[in-house]
Amino acid sequence: MIILKTPEEIEVMREAGRLVARVLAALREAARPGVATSELDVLAERLIRDAGAVPAFKGYRGYPATVCVSINEQVVHGIPAARRLQDGDLVSLDVGAVIKGYYGDAAVSFVAGGRPTRLQADLLDAGQSALTVGVEQAREGNRLSDIGSAIQRHAESRGYSVVRDYAGHGIGQAMHEDPQVPNYGTRGQGPLLRSGMVLAIEPMVNAGTFEVTCLEDGWTVVTRDGRPSVHFEHTVAVTEDGPDILTLP
Repeated sequence: MIILKTPEEIEVMREAGRLVARVLAALREAARPGVATSELDVLAERLIRDAGAVPAFKGYRGYPATVCVSINEQVVHGIPAARRLQDGDLVSLDVGAVIKGYYGDAAVSFVAGGRPTRLQADLLDAGQSALTVGVEQAREGNRLSDIGSAIQRHAESRGYSVVRDYAGHGIGQAMHEDPQVPNYGTRGQGPLLRSGMVLAIEPMVNAGTFEVTCLEDGWTVVTRDGRPSVHFEHTVAVTEDGPDILTLP
């Protein structure tokens, strides 16, 4: 069942989203070569709790950390550990927070050290712009599949692929609500988008095959061919005036 949010609920979700955006900005600044991913996790939890919020991921279905840190061929759900970032690592950070019972969720990718290779720079641009074209489709009167179709067409036009085994999702008083929001598909299918729907739109764009596999830790998802991947995400409300991104600073 798709739960429509009132304008008042959306404003609470904006509070959570703004906090997530601030945390991601702080983590990106801290994610320098030599920093352990576990240090980023400690920082994320402190920033969220100091704001009077609750980490959304910690303990969710047994996930052990506050932030997901995925590196290079890791797509999503990388668990922070003693691993230290290397200059040139492609890093994806995914953060969620809960304020007054409502969730915010967002992700960003970048290169540690700030000097991407040509492939990394192009892949990052393709992932970020895939998110942009997906968000643009989150309009009243469109169909759900219009979002994934736009993302897929954009990523593939750049020579990349979109992950099919994982998807975006509805979000509100639960982190994962109906509907699922795939990053691929054919236009004009699925539920009609209505004002009050709130969606976490999150393209995962791979340099090579769209196929992925999960490591033995039960969480970390990697590309099957070992090529790099990027992950970008915003929480977006469908409104009468168009898409409203809730996870901006």
